[in-house]
Amino acid sequence: MPGSDQVMMLPIPTSCKETIRTKALELGFCAVGFSALIPQREAMTRLREMVSEKRHGEMRYLETGIAERDNPELLLPGVKTVLSVAIAGPHRKQLQDETNGIFSGHATVPDYHRVVMELLRQLLDFIRSEVGTPVNGLACVDGAPVLEKAWAESAGIGRTGRNTLLIVPGAGSMIFLGELLLDIEIEPDKPLDWDPCGNCSACLDACPTGALVAPGKLDARRCISYLTIELKREFTESETGMTGPWLFGCDRCMEACPHNQARRIRPHPAFMPSEEILGLTAEKILELTGSSFKRLFAGTTVMRLGLKRLKRNARAVVKKKGNAWT
Repeated sequence: MPGSDQVMMLPIPTSCKETIRTKALELGFCAVGFSALIPQREAMTRLREMVSEKRHGEMRYLETGIAERDNPELLLPGVKTVLSVAIAGPHRKQLQDETNGIFSGHATVPDYHRVVMELLRQLLDFIRSEVGTPVNGLACVDGAPVLEKAWAESAGIGRTGRNTLLIVPGAGSMIFLGELLLDIEIEPDKPLDWDPCGNCSACLDACPTGALVAPGKLDARRCISYLTIELKREFTESETGMTGPWLFGCDRCMEACPHNQARRIRPHPAFMPSEEILGLTAEKILELTGSSFKRLFAGTTVMRLGLKRLKRNARAVVKKKGNAWT
């Protein structure tokens, strides 16, 4: 007779899989899919090339997390399925005065890491109750060393576009991704047979710094989002000149994308923008104290940046104020 461990090796019924998918959509995810644990050789090759060419800038975590990205079993022993989800993020509010500094859309809403993680935990609890046997699972957002876009493609929820971002049908690339690593076997979905971009070059043309050096190829050292969020040190003079009006992040390539301009799926209700943050200018940021910074940005992704680097970004905006932003 097979032991309990052998029974757990059997895939869960299709009806159970679809119940899980329905629950994920009820929680507010706009797309959900399942992938078997398969080698992601193409994604790993691209990552290693980026690191070897130094296009990752000073993001050392991309170097130290290579082994885990290549082998999710280092994160969850016995993992058999990667459940990928996408949630619709916010549009940037166009009422911001660009000459005084602007925020990326995701900076003005509750921290998507917390939102997605909480929803994934609820989904994991549901899976455990639905399957009826012990399930080991690990919820991940982009802070974990996981090949998010590659697994999402394998799970059939989208395809990576020329802007290097995952594009989800109906939701575009203004989305946040998350994953559940599971030690149960769930029948995988098929990748989408879809080219989201064709010959479109809108994102490459819109990038003000030329960070998209070729279709699907990013040089983070020229990316405004990298400079204003990921870079830990003070700007060099040339970096100061690249950041334009952006106080945190950059949405240019996404705003130019036809999929985002025509997206049908509304942002998740959790992502309501703060009018107070939208009203901030670079000059006002330079006047912030530690306590006023915490009051304004508590619960947002800007807290991870800290006041010191936010003021660094604001000084770059003030220095260039009056120029015609491109």
